[in-house]
Amino acid sequence: MQAAPTESKFKTYYELTKPKIWYLLVFTALGTAVTASNIYNIEISIGTWILMLFGVAAGSAAANTLTNYHDRDIDAIMERTKERPIPSKRIYPAEKARDFGLILAGVSIACAFGIAFTTGFWNGIWCGIFMAFGLADNIIIYSHALKRKSQLNIILGGFSGGAPAMIGYAAVTLTGLWDFGLIMAGLVFIWIPMHIWALTLHFRDDYQKVKVPMLTAVLSEKTSARVIAGTTLMMVLFSVVPFFLTTDTGEPVMSEVYLYTAIASGALMIVLSAWVVAKPTEKSSWVLFKFSSPYLAVLFIALMVDSAL
Repeated sequence: MQAAPTESKFKTYYELTKPKIWYLLVFTALGTAVTASNIYNIEISIGTWILMLFGVAAGSAAANTLTNYHDRDIDAIMERTKERPIPSKRIYPAEKARDFGLILAGVSIACAFGIAFTTGFWNGIWCGIFMAFGLADNIIIYSHALKRKSQLNIILGGFSGGAPAMIGYAAVTLTGLWDFGLIMAGLVFIWIPMHIWALTLHFRDDYQKVKVPMLTAVLSEKTSARVIAGTTLMMVLFSVVPFFLTTDTGEPVMSEVYLYTAIASGALMIVLSAWVVAKPTEKSSWVLFKFSSPYLAVLFIALMVDSAL
C-alpha cells in the first residue's frame, strides 16, 4: 500500500529534473566520448563510462532543478509551467527541491573529478572544471543574473550547454580537446539560441506576462523570425566545420559520411526556418523547435558513425 506514494514522489522529482533536456545533453557527452575513442583508438573503461554518464546526468539534472527552484515565482504564473512540481506544490516546501538540486550538483562534481582515478589525473581535473563551469554558468550567470534582465541571457548562459560535450571528450583524452573537442561543444552552444528562441516565440505571451526579456518575446514576430533563421543558418554552416579538421598526422577527422549528413539535415532546418520567416506563427516556430533536438542528435550520431568507419 505504501509503494504508490513512493513511486509518485520518485516521478515528481524525476519530472523536476527536466529529463528531456538532460537526455540530450548526456547524449552529446556520449557522442564526444565515442568519437574521441574511435579517432584516437582509446578504449574507455567501465569506470569512466559510469562516472562520465552519471556525472553529466546528475549535473544537468542539478542545473534544471536549481533553476526551477529559482524560477518558482514566474513558473506559477506562466501557463506553460504552472503545473511543474514546485508551483503546483507537489514538492512542498520548495526548499526540498533546492536541497535535492544541491545534492545532485555535489554528486556530479564528485563524479567528474573521479575520472582522475579511471582515465588520468588531468582528465579528471578538466572534467571537474568543465562540470563546475557548466553548473555556474547555467545557475548563476543565466538563471540568477541574466534571465530576467538581459535579452542576451540565453547566449551567455548557453556556454553551459557545451560543457557535457567537453566532459565526454576530456574523459577519454586531452589530445585535440581545444580544437575538435571545442568544435563539438560549439555545435551545442550555437544550437541553443535557435532551439530556445523558437520555443519562446511560440510562448511569447507567457514570457511577456512575467516580463522575462527573451529575445524573441521582446522583438516583433517578423524580426524574431529573422533572428531565428539567422541563427539556424549559422548553426548549419558551423555544423560542417568538423569535416575540415585533421589530426596531428594530417589525417582527416571526418569523411563525407558526416558531411553529407550535416548538409542534408541542415537543409531541412533551413527550410523550416524559412517557413518561420514566411509565416512567423506559433505553429511554425513550434515545429522548428520540435525538430531542433533530433537535428542535434543526428549530428552527434553522424560523428560517432563516421569516426567508427
